[in-house]
Amino acid sequence: MASRWETSGAVDFSDCTDPRAPELERRFVLSQYLTKIQNSGSLPPQETGLVYNSWYGKFHLEMHWWHSAHFANWNHPEYLVKQLDWYRTIYQKALETAKMQGFRGVRWPKMVGPEGQNSPSGVGSYLIWQQPHLIYLAEQLYRSHPSVEILNKYKDLVFATADFMADFAVADPTGKVYNLLPPLIPAQEHWNRETTTNPPFELAYWHWGLTVAQQWRKRLHLPEETKWKEVSAKLPAPEQANGVYLGIAGATDSYSNPRDVTDHPMVTGAVGMLPLWEKIDPKVMRNTLKLVMQKWNWPSTWGWDYPMVAMCATRLNEPEIALEALLKNVQKNTYLRNGHNYQSERLRIYLPGNGGYLKAISLMCAGWEGCKVQNPGFPKDGKWKVKWENLVKDF
Repeated sequence: MASRWETSGAVDFSDCTDPRAPELERRFVLSQYLTKIQNSGSLPPQETGLVYNSWYGKFHLEMHWWHSAHFANWNHPEYLVKQLDWYRTIYQKALETAKMQGFRGVRWPKMVGPEGQNSPSGVGSYLIWQQPHLIYLAEQLYRSHPSVEILNKYKDLVFATADFMADFAVADPTGKVYNLLPPLIPAQEHWNRETTTNPPFELAYWHWGLTVAQQWRKRLHLPEETKWKEVSAKLPAPEQANGVYLGIAGATDSYSNPRDVTDHPMVTGAVGMLPLWEKIDPKVMRNTLKLVMQKWNWPSTWGWDYPMVAMCATRLNEPEIALEALLKNVQKNTYLRNGHNYQSERLRIYLPGNGGYLKAISLMCAGWEGCKVQNPGFPKDGKWKVKWENLVKDF
């Protein structure tokens, strides 16, 4: 454990005079410890890690990003290796699932045990946002140590994932647009699986994942996959109305409906978890972010929503909103004295919150590729003299 602290990313708030700095520091130091002992094994972890069972002892693959995507940013990409290798053990099941449903490639499950069998669920069977996670984590591993060996080791998983993603999108009658069509449930799970079309985060993640998979082919000097290129280029921009992005296509006035501002404010993930897509207008997303801060039902959210919103604010040059989101006074954003992210009496610990918090802090400090602002997640008011080392820029 000592060697981990000596090589890990580090952030120093000792010269900061903003009174919020000590609590920010407490949370990320304890979260580093907790995610190492709970999240760095050979399986994607449960939300409650090794402490006690949650969701019948199963882990959720859509949470794998939140458990593990921060490791590479904090200079420990090696923790991703065994977990990525686990996907190979369930590859055949995922291939069979996709084939049974009429798709190419692999469809990764949602709620599983070590054997990878998808648990029955009226929600989990329709979720799609876990699909690009494999590509995201593999790309992090490659960029940490660019090599042909890494490309060859994971190319089959990356390419099969992209095959499903491209096949899942459906061309409209003109052939000029590819849509994400029902039945599907987006990460903001309250939307109806039978009518949900083109959720904004999933559109952005589909584009990002297919683009990166294509880059893997180029790095390996393989011919371009035309279907991936066509789909990624023809995905529509997220729908907007009244100057803000909607929760799904056709959800007019969704911010006026109390039901539509519950659960995860996933629209902010489209610019936050991911780099800015050319089809997303930063001005419209900034309006959306501010409306989310004003109107969202925050008690209905989960622990990783606060860092997600903070990452969106950071990329949009709204550092004060980033801090407000990261430290929002809501029960599910509680961090106990031992560092665990308390949600409720049933979920007294919640590790996706800790992992998301670390992801947000690294972005707020080190920024992302092409970012020219030092410590972009902190206000330039003289109170945030943040020092750091061994953090890796985000995508």
